[in-house]
Amino acid sequence: MPPHPSPTYDRLRHYIAQRMRMSHIYQPLMLMELLGRHSPAPAQDIARRILGEDVTQIEYYTERVKRMVGRVLTGNGITRYGDGLYSLIGAEELSDSERDALLQLCRQRLDGFREQRGEEVFAHRSRHRSPISGSARYRVLSRARGRCECCGAHEHQRALEVDHIIPKVQGGSDDISNLQALCFRCNAGKRDTDRTDFRGVQASYAQRQEGCVFCTLEGSGRVLLENELAVCIADAYPVSEGHSLVIPRRHVADGVALHQPEWNAVVDLLKLRREQLIAQDASISGWNVGLNSGEAAGQTVFHAHWHLIPRREGDCEQPRGGVRGVIPNRMSYA
Repeated sequence: MPPHPSPTYDRLRHYIAQRMRMSHIYQPLMLMELLGRHSPAPAQDIARRILGEDVTQIEYYTERVKRMVGRVLTGNGITRYGDGLYSLIGAEELSDSERDALLQLCRQRLDGFREQRGEEVFAHRSRHRSPISGSARYRVLSRARGRCECCGAHEHQRALEVDHIIPKVQGGSDDISNLQALCFRCNAGKRDTDRTDFRGVQASYAQRQEGCVFCTLEGSGRVLLENELAVCIADAYPVSEGHSLVIPRRHVADGVALHQPEWNAVVDLLKLRREQLIAQDASISGWNVGLNSGEAAGQTVFHAHWHLIPRREGDCEQPRGGVRGVIPNRMSYA
């Protein structure tokens, strides 16, 4: 103990030695990072400190810092958070010897916890006791084209894990036929009681129908914008100048039945095309965005597509009601 301890030292020492209730190793590690750098530290750096104890996804531990340990320490008046940084309250009062003593105390609490729990410290991050081989992992991720087979997130956006479709606790095997690629969020949400097979979602993106005019757009020269799951073209029979269509690549009749990644892709192209048209034509002052789903709703091409229709002042006598005009006598609110 330092010869003349400060109030902050006494407060922190009391918290670490007496009040700290550890359900995991996170609190001592976060305090050690803050003490070691004289405070403050961004959540990512605290996550890296934790990563040094358990080699796993940095994003996972960044979320743990923000949602769990950061809230606990801040709620106990030990840290504060602002502008993306965590700070140790009163850190400026600590001498080097006090900081060293607190670091040593954190290490003692950490070592004691790990000695008590042993290998179970990180059991929550282990989806299975026997590791998946590197070759099997490669085959699973390659088959999924580097995307989560549930939400479609790319491996560069979110760390991917190899998941057992039939969980190990329910007798599932390590055979590749029982494995799928999920991002860590989808995998955590699936739990070890869920047997959902998401591999068909990934395969469905390649679905095309012979004779469909929208399934044959690739290479036609009509595509204005595109991304991995959708394309944008000019409407062949425009309602107004700039009238465009955004179309999912997968052949699906009902636009409401899209997978979430397809929704995201469609919205991205609607926004991008809108920005293009605004830059090209200053007279545009409004928009109609619409989906016809079903013959009764006026759908004539049974491959889902969204209409993006630029509107201009005076382009029709009475615009009030907008898309309500699909049933003309209901367009007015009267």
